[in-house]
Amino acid sequence: MNWRDIQRELAKRGFSPGRIDGIPGRNTRKAVEAFQRTMGLEVDGIVGSRTLGALFGPTSAKGRQVADLPWLAILNDKMGWHEVNHNKKLSDFLRLDGKTLGDPSKLPWCGDLVETCIALALPDEVIPGSPYLARNWTGFGRSTLPRFGAVGAFWRGSRDGTQGHVGFLIGQRRSDGAYRVRGGNQSNSISDTWLAAGRLLEARMPATYPALTKVLPLLDAAGALSINEA
Repeated sequence: MNWRDIQRELAKRGFSPGRIDGIPGRNTRKAVEAFQRTMGLEVDGIVGSRTLGALFGPTSAKGRQVADLPWLAILNDKMGWHEVNHNKKLSDFLRLDGKTLGDPSKLPWCGDLVETCIALALPDEVIPGSPYLARNWTGFGRSTLPRFGAVGAFWRGSRDGTQGHVGFLIGQRRSDGAYRVRGGNQSNSISDTWLAAGRLLEARMPATYPALTKVLPLLDAAGALSINEA
């Protein structure tokens, strides 16, 4: 089960999500809401078990995997994009929500990436003021335990300083508790990296999305800790 499957089914039923691209952006959310309204479901734009069941039949809620969290689904097919080698398409993507910090090859863009993914996936979500400053994400949405897909805001340099990093939590290393973070400006690209557990300032979840319940998978994996994200 993926977002292209959902978009195709919505289109087949007369609820156009726009281009079938696997990106659960604003058009897809509007199509989901229109479908939910027609079916007498809660109109929240979220493809949970009841909406899946209405789309694909009564067995889908039990037998199909719910689609990825929408903000991660937007990000996943952009893994490896580099701020220099893929500068134009990365810059174009960061501009899709209507604003951008600027050229990712010249400016720190981890907050810009998180902002773009959240804004496209959840258009009603309140974005932090000055989202390009990573530490400002400590006030985003609602506080949560470190869960899969949560926004993780980290300190850099000094816990009491102003520098930081922000990305999405996707795992935790069994040996030392380090977090696996998917985000931007990591080795100058959209990638996964390890950050020390003690650097986490806050784990936050969107206020307009149901509570995150999937725990971080424990990973047995090697890899150096990132110290100065770039």
